[in-house]
Amino acid sequence: MRYVIQSEYPSRRSPVFARNAVTTSHPLATQAGLRMLARGGNAVDAALAAAIALVVVEPTGNGLGSDAFCILWDGKELHGLNASGRSSAQWTPERFVGFSSMPRRGWESVTVPGAVSAWVDLSRRFGRLPFADLFAPAVDYAERGYHVTPLVAEQWRRAALELHVQPGFREAFMPDGRAPETGELYRNADLGRTLRSIAETEGDAFYRGALAEKIAAFARQHSAVLDESDLAAHTNDWCGTISQEIGEVALHEIPPNGQGIAALMALGILRTFDLAGMGADDVDAVHLQIEAMKLATADVHAYVADPAFMIDVATEHLLDPAYLASRAKLINRSKAQNFGAGAPKDGGTVCLAAADESGMMVSYIQSNYSGFGSGIVVPGTGISMQNRGFGFSLENGHQNQVGPSKRPFHTIIPGFVTKRGKPTMAFGLMGGPMQAQGHVQMVLRTQIWGQDPQTASDAPRWRILQGLDVALESTMRQDLCDGLAVRGHVIKSETADESFGFGGSQLIQSIDGGYVAGSDPRKDGQAGGF
Repeated sequence: MRYVIQSEYPSRRSPVFARNAVTTSHPLATQAGLRMLARGGNAVDAALAAAIALVVVEPTGNGLGSDAFCILWDGKELHGLNASGRSSAQWTPERFVGFSSMPRRGWESVTVPGAVSAWVDLSRRFGRLPFADLFAPAVDYAERGYHVTPLVAEQWRRAALELHVQPGFREAFMPDGRAPETGELYRNADLGRTLRSIAETEGDAFYRGALAEKIAAFARQHSAVLDESDLAAHTNDWCGTISQEIGEVALHEIPPNGQGIAALMALGILRTFDLAGMGADDVDAVHLQIEAMKLATADVHAYVADPAFMIDVATEHLLDPAYLASRAKLINRSKAQNFGAGAPKDGGTVCLAAADESGMMVSYIQSNYSGFGSGIVVPGTGISMQNRGFGFSLENGHQNQVGPSKRPFHTIIPGFVTKRGKPTMAFGLMGGPMQAQGHVQMVLRTQIWGQDPQTASDAPRWRILQGLDVALESTMRQDLCDGLAVRGHVIKSETADESFGFGGSQLIQSIDGGYVAGSDPRKDGQAGGF
């Protein structure tokens, strides 16, 4: 494939061409992955070393208390891993009586973390290097320290204003009574020791050993019910992928409890329109994407949950071609609308990608959810706990209603594209509710409109909010903004630095004899290769 590198969008970066590639939201994590490849490791080794390093160098988006998901091509077939944790066995709906919504911070938002188990399962099944070797860069960054990058510093500062009151946060992440500033050296010796323990025990200490005991003891100290049995009961699922074709390519996502199905539904709706005959930044193309995403999101919020509890409306109902075609008919090409959920059945985060010259490609994502997650940090360990429980609903009878030993609705989603059954692109776009919307935009830009991964990352983005409100990145062309306003969209202009709401993408696309990679300029990251 021959690329014509476009320069229509402002960018600080160029696409990276290489036989082996890693792209992450932090340069030190990218380098950790490349070190594994240089030592003879494969793309899984690289992805895991990068993910482990991100726990240290980008604590604003992930930690040892994160969940994780992965899609990988092993050289012959595609695999999907759901490493999201479940609620405590004692989290009955009655526990949350009197709450108007699920708690967003503190212990009552904490579910069992799955990221550490993802590292173990992926390494055992697909890795080439010894598990403990993958931790060397991260341990070094934690114990000797690293210099905080600009965007991480700003997110850290904002989070500290809210989370300094949460148990353990100030001691771990405000060593001088404040968040570290750009360029400041930050060490986390507790985290370094914990990483060594996880490496030496292949994760057993985290779920059944000394670390599990410390997590549970701190929970009890604060009247929370997450305990040793909840941690020991955690298991992952090799769940495969679900997919949607558009043109000659197919987008693959992890099945629910994640929101990736929203991107598939939106693409299924958009298949009925001739997007290839439009330009990437034509007002008609953007309007159709926004409306399709609204339709998909309405259904996802109404029906998606832990798949074991999706009894009334299941994945196959939401992806039924006839149903998506019926939803497409609701779109008015010249008018924005506020859609409700349909009737499909009668009656944080950090993301990264890695690829090696053997053909293995990995899309991986892990997250504490809202910045530092719950804000809880287990003393003496550096373990920052996620707040995935916030993803549950309190609506009685909802498929996603909070309950015991149940996975909540999840926002983090890895993405993968195939073309005629062959691997084409491993990618992700972190950023809460932006993720499925970003997947649609990245797939269309790279696969339908032929943009290289860096150009697609650089391009201005849109994000649906609620009702007719839509956020447009301030770099979007004025005539496009005006055209959307004429159609009835209520425009909210935002800069990426002000809101962090447009996410951060990392993409690696296969080309003849190698790869081309891009890293989002909205993050401190880097694409690298050799």
